[in-house]
Amino acid sequence: MAAFDTTDFENMMSLSTDVKSVAQTRWERKQRQQQSLVNQSFGTENGSDRFIPNRSGMDHSLSLCGGDDCNSSMNESQVDNSDYAKLLAANTSADNVCNISDFNKSSSRILAFKNKAPAPKEGYQNSLKVLYSQYNGKKSSDLIKPSRHIASAPVRILDAPDMLDDYYLNLLSWSSSNVLAVALSQSVYLWDAATGGINELMTVDENPEDYVSSVSWIQQGGSHLAIGTANNTVQLWDVQAGKQVRSLDGHSSRVGALAWNNHILTSGSRDTTIINHDVRIQNHVVTTMRNHSQEVCGLSWSPDGQYLASGANDNTLCIFDQATSGQPRHVLSDHQAAVKALAWSPHERNLLASGGGTADRCIKFWNAQSGSLINSIDTGSQVCALQWSPYEKELLSSHGYAENQLCLWKYPTMARVKELRGHTSRVLHMATSPDGSLVCSGAADETLRFWNVFAAEGKRKQESSSGVSASLSKSGSLKIR
Repeated sequence: MAAFDTTDFENMMSLSTDVKSVAQTRWERKQRQQQSLVNQSFGTENGSDRFIPNRSGMDHSLSLCGGDDCNSSMNESQVDNSDYAKLLAANTSADNVCNISDFNKSSSRILAFKNKAPAPKEGYQNSLKVLYSQYNGKKSSDLIKPSRHIASAPVRILDAPDMLDDYYLNLLSWSSSNVLAVALSQSVYLWDAATGGINELMTVDENPEDYVSSVSWIQQGGSHLAIGTANNTVQLWDVQAGKQVRSLDGHSSRVGALAWNNHILTSGSRDTTIINHDVRIQNHVVTTMRNHSQEVCGLSWSPDGQYLASGANDNTLCIFDQATSGQPRHVLSDHQAAVKALAWSPHERNLLASGGGTADRCIKFWNAQSGSLINSIDTGSQVCALQWSPYEKELLSSHGYAENQLCLWKYPTMARVKELRGHTSRVLHMATSPDGSLVCSGAADETLRFWNVFAAEGKRKQESSSGVSASLSKSGSLKIR
């Protein structure tokens, strides 16, 4: 047994020195436990800095380095052969080993994965694209200054009660004799722009479920009007005589699109077919085209009659040669929604503009001869109709969700010149007067608005009735409000 040291005993009994307990205090134990948890979470044992993870599992030969030892290997004792280290080495590429001098290059990356993300299945469309995509075009504040004055308010407003809110119909057409045809539910009205008079041309009374689904004036003369109905027929009317002269069949569903090329009347239907009718002969069906898989909602012949453009709810755009026997020259599938808006440029031959629906919102320009895409612009809204200016290289577009406005674009820069607002619902239809001085827009808010947007300064007409609001009534009279 060791001898008892009296000196230690005296020191313990002395009050001049601090008495230290072997047991740790509560706050010391708590601090030690917290430090132990931090070390475990970061894989450290010696209480390293909590913000620096354990680097023993990293392959430093693949990391950013500098100096002459960039390609030198590490000591095997310093390399962790854990599963994570092996997985990291298997899925990273050594092509990204670089020097400090290469780090400033814009293409340099620390890590590059060998396998790219899997591509989506063919035909896949993101249903949330409309809600979560962002419009990258110019804002309203970025509009370029127009070279001429363009009035922001319409020069005239007409009420159009019972105008159907259906994107796939075409319910406006302006003739070469300055008469505007408007389809309102089961009736077709004619508004004489020269006199302001309104007449009811026809009404489909046989079937209560029938309605007018499209109208289109013949190009020359302007005395004959083609009317498509939901009852699968196309009616041909002599407006001057005020009577129907022909009924053209061949479709098995409503006819929502019509287009003229001299004596050839082309009709597009919900039954997915397109028919060329020769109105001069008894057996009027000349060609039947079955290239779309859903409802045909847009038809337009080129000014020279060389090409026919068709758009449908299957998101495709077809371009046909006049000389072909029903087979398209080009089938274009760049749009991501229904293609209704079609317009041929009067300034450049073979230049076609097309607009897509809500999930697409783009205006695209095509070379009809080669089928190549010239340009595409995201408008931010559903494109419902397109009209070219006859005087300058400008394009007017009408839109639905979510802005419900008209936009004037400068071609080919596609800078926005003017925005025209006033409609409270989507602007489904547009038609241009024969002299190009006015554009009529028809919307689901049951109004027609006339805009003085295209005409040059020397050709613009100042109307004394500017801003006057009128209405189309069943009796055909013009009521001033």
